[in-house]
Amino acid sequence: MTAEHATPEASPLTLTAAVLLLKAEAVVVGAIAIFLVFKDLTSTPSDVGVAVSLTVFTVLASAVIYAIARALGHHRGGARAPGIVVQLMLLAIGYYMIQGGLAWLGIAIIVLGVAVIALIVAPPSTRALGYGPADGG
Repeated sequence: MTAEHATPEASPLTLTAAVLLLKAEAVVVGAIAIFLVFKDLTSTPSDVGVAVSLTVFTVLASAVIYAIARALGHHRGGARAPGIVVQLMLLAIGYYMIQGGLAWLGIAIIVLGVAVIALIVAPPSTRALGYGPADGG
């Protein structure tokens, strides 16, 4: 039986926390997407193509973050790298928010990104995702 089809074991607390934080990120990005749809429908953008593209990108980003969270929750090791990449993108967003005068939000986003990366690469998460020795040693 392959690891993908094996009976799922209990997730370690670190991986569970990472999955919950990623799902929360997906919800927040989804809420932003809903706001953008509202803005697209109620305002007169100077460039409709850019407005719609941004909205579509935001919807897709929410879906991708949720898919990564779900895959990690099912102990799919291949979701670890995309999960880390998404968090690294958050670090850049947080940096530019700080530069743009929203330091409190930028710092919160950076802390969130670092926390999720730390949870994903923590030894219990790493073992649950199929990396390293399974016996914990």
